[in-house]
Amino acid sequence: MAEARRLSVRDVLTDGRIALMLPLGFSSGLPFLLVFSTLSAWLREAGISRTEIGMLSWVALAYSFKFLWAPIVDRYDVPVLARLLGRRRGWMALSQLGVALGLVGIASSDPQANLTFAILSAILVAFASATQDVVVDGWRIDAAATERQGMMAASYQLGYRLALICAGAGALYIAEFVDWRSAYLAMAALMSVGLVGTLLAPRLDQGAARERPSLAAAIIEPLTDLFRRKGPILIPILVLISCFRLPDFVAGVMANPLYIDLGFSKADIANVSKLYGVWIGIIGAFAGGLALTRLGLWWTLLIGAFIAAASNLMFAWLASGNATLPGLTLTISADNFAAGFAGSALIAYMSGLCSPSFAATQYALLSSLYALPGKLIGGASGAVVDAYGYPLLFTATASIGIPLVILCFVVRQDTLQTVREKDEEVEAPAPTAGAGSRA
Repeated sequence: MAEARRLSVRDVLTDGRIALMLPLGFSSGLPFLLVFSTLSAWLREAGISRTEIGMLSWVALAYSFKFLWAPIVDRYDVPVLARLLGRRRGWMALSQLGVALGLVGIASSDPQANLTFAILSAILVAFASATQDVVVDGWRIDAAATERQGMMAASYQLGYRLALICAGAGALYIAEFVDWRSAYLAMAALMSVGLVGTLLAPRLDQGAARERPSLAAAIIEPLTDLFRRKGPILIPILVLISCFRLPDFVAGVMANPLYIDLGFSKADIANVSKLYGVWIGIIGAFAGGLALTRLGLWWTLLIGAFIAAASNLMFAWLASGNATLPGLTLTISADNFAAGFAGSALIAYMSGLCSPSFAATQYALLSSLYALPGKLIGGASGAVVDAYGYPLLFTATASIGIPLVILCFVVRQDTLQTVREKDEEVEAPAPTAGAGSRA
């Protein structure tokens, strides 16, 4: 396998495409919390029941099902905008305007008087945001060669994290010192950052003329390849992936309502959860990456499965008479570090499962699978809290760590074999001229 050309600092600093991923990443990251934890804080403060808040989290299912309409985004033009901007940029602009419109709709709603309008606006935000993710990934892949994709992704992640701070801490600060309507209008205005990035991005229409894969080629064949390579062990693998982040997703739905019910101010939540917690999550992600190099994939996966579930016990502890600012800080520290660590482990594990011939599609399908059960079950979390209280909910989600650890042992041999196969691929000599190679 030929070694990719090493990028110099000058290459990075002078490549406008890498710089453009910063505003595009910001635009992709901004809507997520605004239909998830930030919105749940507003609704709880407005007196909306925890059961309804939990069910509202189902709007985020759009991110899990985006692969279903990705072929439409990839194959068809947006009327008028495609002629002006090209296919990719036309879809980008449309989705960004859709997100902004949905945020204005949420800002204009009164959850106490008309919750339905707020829900419909949130659905628009989630659908448009998921579509934006699809098209930004498509533009990124078309825009640069393989050796530049790492830096493109790094710039995107930086923009995404900055957006999470704005949509989390920033929105809570505005809501605390002004009101929720102003917070969401400000977030809608910030979508202009992504729109400017779209207008500055080069027009890439070469992909419009080439043959597009059929639905079978895009979804059925990658699935068939997974079953053919893995056999029966694929079943516990898929169960492990689907449940791996389940405790984290459930905690994400009920965490902000818990903080509100315990009497923490929006400023406290913003400072500890949305600012401090983001950086602890980044530290956890780097710790997971370091563990991968030192301990190997399987041990990192096992540790990640255990600590991500066990960290939910901290929420149960917080709700059981420990609602102090130091208690909140300790809880957020444990949860965010564990989530970052487990996230690195899961990304590495899913990447190792993908075949080089179907890497992008298989990863998209696996990443959709890991998010789906958590969002489905997270929708019922409010009803559990209303019936039994916060401590029981978070203790129950922590107990998911037991079957996860067992599943890690079930897939251990396959995981070790996968690592050996990937090492052999890396160490294999480059094909000679004229020899066939996989795409």
